[in-house]
Amino acid sequence: MSTMAATRKPAQRSASSAGADYAQAPVNASLAPAEKIRLLREMVRIRHFEERSLKAYNEGAIAGFLHLYIGQEAVAVGSMSVLGKNDHVITAYRDHGHALMAGMGMDECMAELYGKATGCSKGKGGSMHFFAPDKNYWGGHGIVGGQTPLGLGIAFYLKYKGLQGCCLCYLGDGAVNQGAFHESLNLASLWNIPVVYIIENNLYSMGTSLERSSAFTECLAKRAEGYAMDWDVCGGSDLYEVRAHTAKAVQRAHQESRPAILEIQTYRYRGHSVADSKHEKGYRTKEEIEEYKRTRDPIQSFKSRLLAEGVLSEDQYAEIDKAAKSEAAAAAKFAEDSPYPTPESIQEDVYWETDHGRTSEGRIFFNDEL
Repeated sequence: MSTMAATRKPAQRSASSAGADYAQAPVNASLAPAEKIRLLREMVRIRHFEERSLKAYNEGAIAGFLHLYIGQEAVAVGSMSVLGKNDHVITAYRDHGHALMAGMGMDECMAELYGKATGCSKGKGGSMHFFAPDKNYWGGHGIVGGQTPLGLGIAFYLKYKGLQGCCLCYLGDGAVNQGAFHESLNLASLWNIPVVYIIENNLYSMGTSLERSSAFTECLAKRAEGYAMDWDVCGGSDLYEVRAHTAKAVQRAHQESRPAILEIQTYRYRGHSVADSKHEKGYRTKEEIEEYKRTRDPIQSFKSRLLAEGVLSEDQYAEIDKAAKSEAAAAAKFAEDSPYPTPESIQEDVYWETDHGRTSEGRIFFNDEL
């Protein structure tokens, strides 16, 4: 691996930009009005998809786990909107927002929640296992921190094939304490792998506050210094801010083949999962949730920004909201009308090689396209 191990640069944090007007950052200043509206539309679509899936869960149509992304929409939309054709995405179990932003349809995603054969994982994965390899989207993983070495592997592939790209690997604040994550950081820095680890810090690891789950002095991203990696922190309620900070990390990965950690400070309105009954009256208060909604809701913040810019009107927003709500309702109807997987299909999609008449012979198919 000597060809992979170039001299590593010292770790550094991007300069503080408190009070900065992120709309003027190059990656945002170049946005056309139509593109700004598209980004708002994607956040609204995610919000309505999640709200409709919650309704279905409460009606008994969805079983198992359901981890909602409500409140964190600007993270997935903002960060993924700066990616190019050779960039890839992998995430944890709170994966619906990333899936929709990657271009997956509401029908296939909702059907998967319903456990139907028309779902993106043919009804076998459920909420935590959305996948779309054709869209450079690799899921959706239920093991805490389990996606972090996989994200490293995807980025390794890109470097191995000589492609200018990176992998955005998302994880929650609770996953930063998993051993696999730290092993991944070590290799990423040692071998100069273009992976960007994005910590979606929503302050609570299930029901455990950040203060009780992590030993830290300033922020979680600073742990990167232990691995000679760059790191950065930004707020997750301003879509412009998320784009500006992510663009820097992606550019570094593309041009220098260097990893980084980007901590995005966000907040989830709902519980860890829908089964989390103590998220309002246990480990946090209802007042805390309402305060965040009132002052830092990502959709309302971006809507207000676009109204002020003259890019959006209230009538346009009403149409966007109505269309997203109708799309989510139609997806639920599609899921309801879809068939369940057959018993015979239980042995399908277990091993890719078996389904395609191949055996691995103990080798990894690096010569195949992702």
